[in-house]
Amino acid sequence: MVAGGLPKKVAVPKSESVRAKSRKRDSAPALAKLKSSASTFGRLSKKMADNTLFCRYELKYRISESKAEAVEQFIKPYIHLDRYAKLQPDRTYPIASLYLDSQDLKLCRESLTGKKNRFKLRIRSYSDDPDTPCFVEIKRRLNNIIIKGRVRVTNDNVATLLSGRSLPPQKYKTDEHTLRQFQLYMHCINAGPVIRVRYNRKAYEDDSDNRVRVTFDRQLCYKTGSEPIIMFNDIGWQRHRHGSVILELKFTSRYPAWLSGMVKYFDLQRQSVSKYASSIKESCSRGFCAPRLSV
Repeated sequence: MVAGGLPKKVAVPKSESVRAKSRKRDSAPALAKLKSSASTFGRLSKKMADNTLFCRYELKYRISESKAEAVEQFIKPYIHLDRYAKLQPDRTYPIASLYLDSQDLKLCRESLTGKKNRFKLRIRSYSDDPDTPCFVEIKRRLNNIIIKGRVRVTNDNVATLLSGRSLPPQKYKTDEHTLRQFQLYMHCINAGPVIRVRYNRKAYEDDSDNRVRVTFDRQLCYKTGSEPIIMFNDIGWQRHRHGSVILELKFTSRYPAWLSGMVKYFDLQRQSVSKYASSIKESCSRGFCAPRLSV
């Protein structure tokens, strides 16, 4: 699971965000699309409506609470709280995600074995308020590059989407291409809801084109189940045993020198940290009602 130390240099394309200028209906076999290599990144168009697709690098670490506090003090001269954290009294906001997978947990297994080119299917929410939108996400990893497609839907349309049916006309602008692609991936592996994951996030970011973000995720919980719902405050949630803080460093092109210096100063050891896969693994090890997984 440990991916080793940080690379001294990372070569990335010059474009710092990618958006598709034109889209074609997915007609090729689904599996062929899922096996695209990292060269896909270079072929992606530069523009896509509504900023629903972007590429970045993500470096993840598990750290202690005391080290998290020290890291937070270190980064404050370089970046600021993001706009959502600023609105909260304690500067953190909740995130809940409903993850989809096949019956044999294909996506979870690929994450646990470190497959280079893989993807996740999830629906993310930030509130139990039924008027707050959810976000359908396809998160792809192509070698070291993260490519995420994201489109909003209403809470009452989640079940319709997961059933494979088309959504009714929306009052807001949406990305039909990403929705169709999400359903295509679902159909390809016969995916359905398997687990919800919840945590509190404190996020910092800068205003540069490099889109540097540093996030601290705490109080990681999970709840297994196949219902097409995303809620924070229902019963049955289980806290993760590790209790550590998950630190994530994100940027779109250049690995900032100050960020590299911080990693060295605090002797941070990069790890493969999948909130989804680790939640499934822990749920199975505890003997809860969860899909079968050899751990």
